[in-house]
Amino acid sequence: SWTAMISGYAQHGYGEEALNLFRQMQHEGVKPDKVTFVSTVKACSCMSAQEQGKWIHAHIIKSGSESNVFVGS
Repeated sequence: SWTAMISGYAQHGYGEEALNLFRQMQHEGVKPDKVTFVSTVKACSCMSAQEQGKWIHAHIIKSGSESNVFVGS
């Protein structure tokens, strides 16, 4: 699944690959879940990618997931 791949890349320090998969997932119209968002934020932090982190944050807000304790913390 998209989330498994993104999570695996993020957990092993391949932030750029995780973000690329997230973008491809978005492009194909697949909606991310809370685990996808957390993994993508982790990918941004691994890379010290502040701008990408802001972009992901905007997606989290747009999806309404910021009220989810798992994603919000």
